Amino acid sequence: MSGRERERVSVLALAAFLVSGHRSVEKVCANASELACGHDKTAHSGIRKLQFQIMQQQFNEKNKDIQIWVKDRLAPRADAKVSVFDSAVQGGDAVWEGIRIYDGRIFCLDRHLERMQNSAHALAFANVPSSEYITDAIRQTLRANGMFDNAHIRLTLTRGEKITSGMDPRLNQFGCTLIVLAEWKPPVYPPSIKLITSSIRRNNPMFLDSKIHHNNLLNNILAKIEANYAGADEAIMLDSNGFVAETNSVNIFCIRNGQVLSPSPDACLPGITRGLVIEICKENGIPVLERNLSLTEFYTADEVFCTGTMGELTKVAEIDGRQIVNKSKLEVLAEIQVHFRRLTKEWGTPI
Repeated sequence: MSGRERERVSVLALAAFLVSGHRSVEKVCANASELACGHDKTAHSGIRKLQFQIMQQQFNEKNKDIQIWVKDRLAPRADAKVSVFDSAVQGGDAVWEGIRIYDGRIFCLDRHLERMQNSAHALAFANVPSSEYITDAIRQTLRANGMFDNAHIRLTLTRGEKITSGMDPRLNQFGCTLIVLAEWKPPVYPPSIKLITSSIRRNNPMFLDSKIHHNNLLNNILAKIEANYAGADEAIMLDSNGFVAETNSVNIFCIRNGQVLSPSPDACLPGITRGLVIEICKENGIPVLERNLSLTEFYTADEVFCTGTMGELTKVAEIDGRQIVNKSKLEVLAEIQVHFRRLTKEWGTPI
């Protein structure tokens, strides 16, 4: 088999991974290496490149005909629409949550709904539906789709429809628009990811407070575009003082000599999963501290990982071309992951 043919086999093996939604990139890459006969440098180069690019999500055929909640009822995917006068369309004027489903339970639902209600209040939304109403809409959506595991919800609440186009919230006279988008979606991150540092700074409270979980994500999207062009999975965003805030879509931690360190929640979103990690550390005797952290402290850390609902806890292998080397030989991240997995099996609101 020629080098080109072996690389093609490797690509096909990894393509099969994307279609199947398999959780172990390392296993698939190992199988691809075997198919490539283990010695061809060109094939291994292709495997390595695709291993870092594999985080890009793909369309799942199971989501083709899902039911989606819009306003006050379910609609098939093809008919699930909002008005062109809706505030989400007019100005990104909405708040949202990402929620995961584990084994018949909605994980951390109370915490997500509390944050959504707080964000809507901070933005002075009117006629906000109650948490009980939103919970019922979520349950109806999940049951209609038969989703009880390996599912993810994009929960959105907009300021609602306007009587005419314009920025003024007084034009919103019909109440909020609730959207419950539940999809078949296991965690989308591979076992380890590659980061670069973005030139885009994370918003701080002087401009748009990240503690409002809003839909105006251009700040993050611009950073993600830089990561895409650089061939990285995510982009680290610094605050206005040059300290690490978070990545374009998830929170970030580093571990140094057994101590877990998190950037202070000044410019970053205090994520639900981030909060759980801090709680896990405190409850299990793992030293944890929130403080300003420089890029150098991440470059030279023993372990670095990201946290978020979409990808849970994900190891970072490389930042700006620097490999993350565990000099301490301590496996703190693995210990935290065990505790986190236990919570996903025990916590949650029944569907």
